Amino acid sequence: MTQEELFKVLVAHCKEYGFIFPSSEIYDGLGAVYDYGQMGSELKNNIKNYWWAAMTRLNTNIVGIDSCIFMHPRIWEASGHVGAFNDPLIDNKDSKKRYRADVLIEDYIAKLEEKNNKEVEKGRRKFGESFDEEKFRQTNPNCVRNNEKMEQVRKRMADALNANDLKELRQIIIDCEISCPISGTKNWTDVRQFNLMFATQMGSVDGEANTIYLRPETAQGIFVNYLNVQKTGRMKIPFGIAQIGKAFRNEIVARQFIFRMREFEQMEMQFFIKPGTELDWFAKWKENRMAWHVNLGMGAENYRFHDHDKLAHYANAATDIEFNFPFGFKELEGIHSRTDFDLGNHQKFSGKKIQYFDPESGENYTPYVVETSIGVDRMVLAVLSHALREETLENGETRVVMAIPAPLAPVKVAVLPLVKKDGLPEVAQKIMNMLKFDFNCQYDEKDSIGKRYRRQDAIGTPFCVTIDHDTLEDGAVTVRYRDTMTQERVKIEDLPALIHKEVDLSVLLRNL
Repeated sequence: MTQEELFKVLVAHCKEYGFIFPSSEIYDGLGAVYDYGQMGSELKNNIKNYWWAAMTRLNTNIVGIDSCIFMHPRIWEASGHVGAFNDPLIDNKDSKKRYRADVLIEDYIAKLEEKNNKEVEKGRRKFGESFDEEKFRQTNPNCVRNNEKMEQVRKRMADALNANDLKELRQIIIDCEISCPISGTKNWTDVRQFNLMFATQMGSVDGEANTIYLRPETAQGIFVNYLNVQKTGRMKIPFGIAQIGKAFRNEIVARQFIFRMREFEQMEMQFFIKPGTELDWFAKWKENRMAWHVNLGMGAENYRFHDHDKLAHYANAATDIEFNFPFGFKELEGIHSRTDFDLGNHQKFSGKKIQYFDPESGENYTPYVVETSIGVDRMVLAVLSHALREETLENGETRVVMAIPAPLAPVKVAVLPLVKKDGLPEVAQKIMNMLKFDFNCQYDEKDSIGKRYRRQDAIGTPFCVTIDHDTLEDGAVTVRYRDTMTQERVKIEDLPALIHKEVDLSVLLRNL
């Protein structure tokens, strides 16, 4: 199964088992907007809880807030979003489809990387155990040629983006002979800038209404509350403010399921520090955030850092943590050194003094900021795409399983009476009543036990507890493990400790 086919299977699986639905589907849907179903919302909340606890519970100098979506319009002038929050867009004249110019170029580079990967696999098959991948990539003529081409295109794109040279972006597309994925032609328009903010009106009468914006990021809600939090919490630098919330961007090129949407959720933390220390803290937060991801057990090889070729207008250092999605390595989290751009601009635009008095040095200064920002929806997609697998069993049958990290799994344990009679359902309900206060449980008595196991595999339930006739005699149940399908007999009173050991959030947190 190709990666593209796997992605289609994932999207279908998410709908079939209640993870993610197209929004407004009975009205034929709404582009790039999705709803989370009963399983997806549980998974999403578990991811948010993991992030929130790691930020605010494990760091005594980080606190959380919840700011509003509607904010004073001057905030977005101060932040630079009104004037500079744009994407470079290009249209294909034949398909009438619109694309982000930089994404087209990045996809071209990704195709060159894929060619190199195919060359590497040929070499691996040819040379066997003696194969040296690093040396092969450095000496193979095709790999060398592709590497030189990638480096040249990356540099041209970075220079064009930094200079806001839209003509050069179009020329790169022409020179690379990039064609439209729909029409297959290279008949391109000029590149234009398009602002991504959604505007709306606040006011009861049209003539008196004021234009405001749906926030395109949650960070500004933190910055404008900096003084409130610092003073009421008696916070001393360095300290951080964390927030989880919705953001909205009018993405023209929204695609790849929930990877890029118009309504999405962010988990952001702004860490306020003394000027001059920002690069040290930037390095520390890079290490901290990568450890948070790798701690989930989805393979360190599926993550990598990608330093920005073009720095945002507010940053003096920036990197992405990229994850190996079915469509390649793409941004999962951003870590930025934002300097004092935001607090400085809000001080200037609001006329309010936003500074920190350092009691040790006796000086006043505007703090610098290091930001960590992760998309909740992208994190959900990373977990789901890594977890979904189809396995062939010893008897030749296949099973589809969502190997979601146990602490993040939507349902932690399924309680299954072997049959719907002989007092087994009554015992199963007692076990449900014992476990439901600590774990999200699901009760199922419909169909054969094998089919019920398959349903639980498909939604990622780590444990199935089966109550059989022997339970009535020995007070023990059969516990089935999702990943290995092994089974063991466990006393009913020992169930909570067994499950807790694998699925409780503290298990993840203690490993950080």
